[in-house]
Amino acid sequence: MFRRREPVPFAFIAEADQFRSNVTPPPRERASAGQIAGRWLMGLTVTAGLVGALVIGMPSLSLDKSPATTQHSEASDGR
Repeated sequence: MFRRREPVPFAFIAEADQFRSNVTPPPRERASAGQIAGRWLMGLTVTAGLVGALVIGMPSLSLDKSPATTQHSEASDGR
């Protein structure tokens, strides 16, 4: 490894890339069956909400091109 040539205010900053800890972190706790089921239910609820919003919102986004459903005002009849 190369050394830094510019002075640094603290020696441990210059040597930080060479530091190795001998302390291992504790193992992660495994999720219980209830926690896993809760995560699945939350995911299904969010997904169902998004799909439901899409299904309900699709008719308002579609364009009706049939002439039977268009409305004309009386002023445009040419009286």
